[in-house]
Parts: sequence; structure tokens; C-alpha cells
Amino acid sequence: MTDKLTVQSYIDAWTHSIESLAEVVAPLGENEWNLPTECPRWSVRDVVSHVIAMETELLGDPRPIHTLPRDLVHVTDEFARYCEVPVDKRRCHTGPEMTGELEYTIIRRSRALRQSRNEPEDQVRWPMGPYSRDVPYHQLLRTRAFDVWVHEQDVRRALRRPGNLDSPAAHVSRDLLVEGLPKAVAQRAGAPAYSTIVVDVHGPLEFMRTVRVDADGRGTVDGRVAIAPTVRLTTDWETYSRLACGRIPASVAPVKIEGDEELGRRILERFSVTP
Repeated sequence: MTDKLTVQSYIDAWTHSIESLAEVVAPLGENEWNLPTECPRWSVRDVVSHVIAMETELLGDPRPIHTLPRDLVHVTDEFARYCEVPVDKRRCHTGPEMTGELEYTIIRRSRALRQSRNEPEDQVRWPMGPYSRDVPYHQLLRTRAFDVWVHEQDVRRALRRPGNLDSPAAHVSRDLLVEGLPKAVAQRAGAPAYSTIVVDVHGPLEFMRTVRVDADGRGTVDGRVAIAPTVRLTTDWETYSRLACGRIPASVAPVKIEGDEELGRRILERFSVTP
């Protein structure tokens, strides 16, 4: 069971990250809003538009009525279309319009979170287009802290203004991403039974996790270090997060592979756990 203190920690992490995002984009010139990010086909403006859209939908605002251009080659399924509509709607917005809407959205959403009477395990609607479903309140808040931090980092890298790699939301994101390791290793990469894969991460957030694959091919993850693992992957925290969020291909990621190199490469190629 998740307690109220944990819920508040997710709210605090979200607040820190979204306010940091607002601070980073506040002084941008118009050209900087158009800089590309690692989100395919999305600019800084597009990423901020997506953050605004998700938070306003959680506030109950209606989604915009908007017809997408037919030449958006990255819109390949219903989920991509769902995400793209409010983003494309804002592509004509100026920098001041973007910062003004972001700041107002933060005020409104922060007030709604303070006034919420939801208990941690209460079921709430998670608006995700074709993937929309009811989830526990604590899970929604955790996911929002993660999503905003990932997009804050997208914007920071695009603007070459690094920061917050060890923020409260970064810790939330680390834990969420680590939970996806067993699926990436055992299911997607097909690591053989009884194999052990150690992931050794250094930098602002340091951690080491071991994925163990059982006789039935199911993976579990824990903090115990395996002796003579099948594969050992060593990298820095920013690279880990970029790989796990599908921001960079494995072929250019600075990751040291020891042990079974073929399996290690196969894992890295299937490392992303985000939609």
C-alpha cells in the first residue's frame, strides 16, 4: 500500500520539475523554441505543448478540436495522433504565449493537487488516448513526475542547459525505469534461463541492479550484485535514462558491455520502456 507521504513526494517531485521547466524556457527567444529535441519530430515548443496538454486534460479541460496536416510522417498510430493534436494546435503560438500558458497551467494544477481529496489507492482516470484507463491515484502522480522530468531533460539537452539529473523527479524516474528492466531483458531481448545481467550506473545518480532470469524465462530485478554475471552493462545515468526512454539508439550510446556481447547488444537495442 502506498501512503500519503509517498503521494506527497510524487507531487513535490512533479512540482520541482515542472517549475524548473518553466524557469528554463522563460527567457527563450523565438528561434530557440524551434530547436529540435530528441523526441522524434518535436521541437522545444512541441515538448512544452505536450506537457501543458497532459496537465490541462487532467484538469478536465476539453481537448482541442483540430485537424492534423497529412504530412506528419511520425504520426503512425492512434496514440501518436492523440499526442500530436494539442501539440500541432500550439505550433503557431509565440514564446510569451507558451510561457504564459505553462505558468497558468502550473498554478491551476498545483491548486487542484492541494485541494484533492483522493486517497493513494483511489482509482482515477489516466488520459492516454487509446490507452486511457483507471489507475490508482499514486500511480498517476508518479507517472506525471516521471513524464515531466523526461521532457524537462529533453528541453535541457536541446538548449544545452543541463541540470536536475539528481532532482527528486530524477529519483522517481530511476525507480520507474528500473522496474522495466526485467521486461527488456527477459521478454524483449530473450535472455536465456538462469542468466544474470548486471546494470552498473554512475554519475549524478549511482546504482547497480541485477536482472535474474529464472527457469521459465521470467525476469526479476534486485540490488544484489551477481558474481560473474552473464552480461555487465556499465554507463552513466543520463545515457541510461536516454536509452530507457527511447531518446537515442543503442548504436551510439556510450555503454561498456562485458561478458556475452551479443546478448548485451540485444538488450540495449530493446532497452526502451516508454511508449
